[in-house]
Amino acid sequence: MSDAPSATTKQSPLHEAHLAAKGRMVPFAGYELPVQYAGLVAEHTAVRTAAGLFDVSHMGELELRGPGALGVVDRVVTNDAKKLVDGQAMYTCSCNERGTILDDLIVYRKGAEDWLVVCNASNREKMVAHFAAEAARSSGCDFVDASDRTALVALQGPKALSIAGRIGGEALAALGSFHFAEATLGGVKVLASRTGYTGEDGLEIFCAPEGAMQLWNALLEAGAPLGLVPAGLGARDTLRLEARLSLYGNEIDETTNPLEAGLAWVVKLDKGDFIGRDALVAVKQAGLARKLVGFEVTGKQIARHGYPLLDASGEVVGQCTSGSPAPTVGKNIGLGYLPAALAAIGTGFAVDCRGRKAEAVVVKTPFYKAS
Repeated sequence: MSDAPSATTKQSPLHEAHLAAKGRMVPFAGYELPVQYAGLVAEHTAVRTAAGLFDVSHMGELELRGPGALGVVDRVVTNDAKKLVDGQAMYTCSCNERGTILDDLIVYRKGAEDWLVVCNASNREKMVAHFAAEAARSSGCDFVDASDRTALVALQGPKALSIAGRIGGEALAALGSFHFAEATLGGVKVLASRTGYTGEDGLEIFCAPEGAMQLWNALLEAGAPLGLVPAGLGARDTLRLEARLSLYGNEIDETTNPLEAGLAWVVKLDKGDFIGRDALVAVKQAGLARKLVGFEVTGKQIARHGYPLLDASGEVVGQCTSGSPAPTVGKNIGLGYLPAALAAIGTGFAVDCRGRKAEAVVVKTPFYKAS
């Protein structure tokens, strides 16, 4: 994150709400967004014990419609969109022909000829071009970038469904994980999905930008007695790290493939052809040279993104992709790539923390799992 917004930095439909709540604003993925309000640890803890409300309107929303839409989606993503039913979503990757990751996505089947894809804000331009090109090559697929006419908030935590139920979302409690439905919350028409990026239960809620402030305020008012607080990018990052959820630009990017990143479960090599399939078949046949692992630093030092990982002889053998103190776990944790021979649970290595060696050990992940 840089320190100051540029002249081209966008504002979300909830910008004034963040200022009113004294959110500390930072530039992120082309937007000015709150990194924290009351404090990162307090917001992190609220999500683990009650609920937090995040503004994620910076995410990209791509719409594909028509009889050719399924074919386009299935060619662009690694998971099998053909297995979805109406009202169901799935997590997936999109790869280039080399089998490395263009973005990680959530795909929503609204109908047989009606699809929504949510991409990362930093990759919006790239993914718009990628999907648009495939749609243009297909017959019967209309493609629209709907990002600027879509607001998105995430209500996350063990009390999230109860809070939504207080303002008209009682039926949402019946949704299964990675399922979604239309609803009216606080007088605002929404599409609510039982998904999230925190390791907790909750909803991601889409609405028109003009309804975002009404929805935000209704949720905060209804949730305040249950402990709901607004939460920023800082808590979002520590929450997703404890849950071992990858961040594009850290764990995954166009230099990594989904197999080494621990995302083989969203790669369906037997579904038929898709972009990057041949390269991923070759990777699988050759075996993985490196793997993304979770680790704990055994001392007081904190591993950070970009820090070198060292073997027993002090040679650089990998890199930390994310690292932080983990408020729920009470340890300093990290993710990083290590050679496959050093990736087994219990393997010791070191982190070069700006010239100081910190002992670390590979551990089982996720670091935290909701009960």
